[in-house]
Amino acid sequence: MVEISPELVVVLMFGGMLIGIFFGYPLAIVLGGVAMFVGMAAMGPPVFNLLRSRIYDFLSNYIFLAVPLFIYMGVVVERSGAAEKLYRGLYLWFGGVRGGLAIATVLMGTILAACVGVIAASVTMIGLVAMPSMLKRGYNKELVCGSVCAGGTLGILIPPSIMLIVYGSAAAISVGKLYMAAFMPGLVLSGLYVVYIAIHCWLNPQLAPVIAPEERAISLSKKVRVLLLGMLPPVFLVVAVLGTIFFGIAAPTESAAIGCVAAIILAMSYRRFNWQIFREGMLNTLRVTSMVYIIGFSAYMFTGVFLRLGGGDAVSNVLFSVPGGKWGFFTAIMFIVFVLGFFIDWIGILFIIVPLVTPIGKALGFDTLWFAMMVCVNLQMSFLTPPLAYTIFYVQGFAKPEWGIDTGHIIRGVVPFVVLIMVGLGLCLAFPEIILWLPGMMIK
Repeated sequence: MVEISPELVVVLMFGGMLIGIFFGYPLAIVLGGVAMFVGMAAMGPPVFNLLRSRIYDFLSNYIFLAVPLFIYMGVVVERSGAAEKLYRGLYLWFGGVRGGLAIATVLMGTILAACVGVIAASVTMIGLVAMPSMLKRGYNKELVCGSVCAGGTLGILIPPSIMLIVYGSAAAISVGKLYMAAFMPGLVLSGLYVVYIAIHCWLNPQLAPVIAPEERAISLSKKVRVLLLGMLPPVFLVVAVLGTIFFGIAAPTESAAIGCVAAIILAMSYRRFNWQIFREGMLNTLRVTSMVYIIGFSAYMFTGVFLRLGGGDAVSNVLFSVPGGKWGFFTAIMFIVFVLGFFIDWIGILFIIVPLVTPIGKALGFDTLWFAMMVCVNLQMSFLTPPLAYTIFYVQGFAKPEWGIDTGHIIRGVVPFVVLIMVGLGLCLAFPEIILWLPGMMIK
């Protein structure tokens, strides 16, 4: 065994992690490998007992049962046809507004975010429904890509969200309170996106031609009926999942099971639920859940060794000494999370960073719920900032060659929305009640 100082632990473990990621190794292998090598060097064979206990702690965490349940719910909703009906209703109402289809895309993303919670499903679902309609009518490709990416990304923030489950477990915060805290910031971001699109298209009319009147020549009563029919399924799921949490009827894990049943009922009502959807839903759930769990195992091992060897104390000493006091610390954490989002999966960021910074933030007097949501809103940018930007890869994956969309269109399209997320962070900083008001109204 080798005597390693806490400062050297920080350098070895985070340096090893960054080197492994730079050379293209999967994050789970990098985290687990670094933990194993550094742990063996500093602790010897007893490190295996530590790693085994960390994995057991992860597996025995009750809240993680909600992960596969919410993933399955999202997959079934994606296959149910609810997105097409919702977009049809929004299309009729906003088609006459300049930029209206892009606005409808963001609104659809906002509404479906409360039904999906998995970014791959939400971006793909929104893109396949909305992009052909916008491109057919001559919408600017950057605007099309930006609205799809930004609207779809809301699915990982607005509850029920897998991100919030992971954060709640890593920081020992009530997932139910996180769900309520995330609702208003998600709506704020959605509102910023809509306002930006409306103003941008008003100033540059050529970006988004108005839909011809004959395309939307339909009676008011029919427009209302189509919109209500499109809105009913999401409202049904929101009440089934978030309503049971808000009124204290069920915990997030139980509400996830309720959401699964509600999603199946929804798909059956549209006559879309069959053996193929059931099988695909189970397989997709297995894939995504396995990814979350494998990264979780490795990250738990990494943080376990890191904290046991005193790395947490070394990080705390550095962050406590940052100029500017508590706000200097806060600024440093926001910057670190933002930069890590360029290179590391959000799951890895949460499992690694949250256990280290949450106690420090609490010691400095920050409300843990507010602090958590600021990190989660910040992580919205990680889905839009290359090189590790999931939404860009998803849009690239389902974009058809005849659409003429390349990576440049997507990157240029998401840049304004990254800036808007920063504006949203500023609003939550200036007005903390955006985050704290709804959790304070919960029935305990």
